[in-house]
Amino acid sequence: MKLSQFKFKLPEELVALYPPHRAFENEDGTVDRIYNRDQCRLMVVHRKSERIEIFKKDKKGKDTTEPLTFRNILDYVDEGDIFLFNDTRVFPARLYGTKEKTDAQIEVFLLRELNSELRLWDVLVEPARKIRIGNKLFFDDEGPMVAEVIDNTTSRGRTLRFLYDCPHDEFKRELFALGSAPLPNYIVAHRPPEPDDMEQFQTIFARHEGAVTAPATGLHFSRELMKMMEIKGINSAYLTLHCSLGAFDSIEVEDLTKHKMSSEQMIVSAECCQLVNDTRKAGHRICVVGASTLRAAETAVGTDGMLKEFSGWTNKFIFPPYDFGLADMLIVNFYHPESTMMMATAAFGGYDLIYEAYQQALKNEFHFGCYGDAMIIVND
Repeated sequence: MKLSQFKFKLPEELVALYPPHRAFENEDGTVDRIYNRDQCRLMVVHRKSERIEIFKKDKKGKDTTEPLTFRNILDYVDEGDIFLFNDTRVFPARLYGTKEKTDAQIEVFLLRELNSELRLWDVLVEPARKIRIGNKLFFDDEGPMVAEVIDNTTSRGRTLRFLYDCPHDEFKRELFALGSAPLPNYIVAHRPPEPDDMEQFQTIFARHEGAVTAPATGLHFSRELMKMMEIKGINSAYLTLHCSLGAFDSIEVEDLTKHKMSSEQMIVSAECCQLVNDTRKAGHRICVVGASTLRAAETAVGTDGMLKEFSGWTNKFIFPPYDFGLADMLIVNFYHPESTMMMATAAFGGYDLIYEAYQQALKNEFHFGCYGDAMIIVND
């Protein structure tokens, strides 16, 4: 397929800047928000019958004017089915420092730790033209957090050595205390990260630290919803894929077969495999939650349709046409034009049907992006 087939006009006002919430303005003009993770809108896409639902039904089975919400996903799964989640944990990757001598403000985006003993980190810097090997960056006027640039890796990439002499756990704690939630640039362009974001930009089941962006679809699951799933007999399994910025990289080629995804670290445990495979053997359905989980699952599934243990890296790029080996259902967000996540969605649901779903989402003013609304694709 071609890149241009995934192009559409996304109005700026339909990009969600906050998770679903109720806002209250205080007397001093400040705004408080009460967040409701599972109260985003939901679209249901039926893959075989090609039906699209966005409203709740009345007792006669006719559409009402009341939108479906995320909690309605429970109406489309049965006892014994399983949800497959990504339990990666986001760390506060966005820092701001000042360059020595000039005091220029520099954004430093932490990507991953290269060497814990030497305090080496792979980072992105902005503006990159001002940062050269040998420069020092200061991150706290009242503290000792200083970093030296020791290598240029890409046009914006640098390797930093943090000059901080203390136990590693203390160093990580102090470093992360200086950071903020690594919200996507399409949010940061309109508002700065806020204290609430570090909690809201994290799934409630996040366990293994290493992601620099959230597995966004998992953000919709609240503790209340997880309890409702448990009561209904819906099972849960967890793999880990540390989401990088690669999913947001611009695709520079029209022919999608020539695009190369960045590699991301992933782990699929024996426990996860047993839960998922037992579900399949029992004739129940596997519902994959999010595009990152989908790529990890397709990396680790065998030719027999069973999930295999895996520890390593994946650069799996899913776009139409694609023959899926594991997922029976898929839950995703609504993504930006020409994004790899939209392409993976179209590969699962079928290009024409998903393009029509996106047109209906635009018409009905669904919200897009990591804090936006959701879609479940069911196989009926």
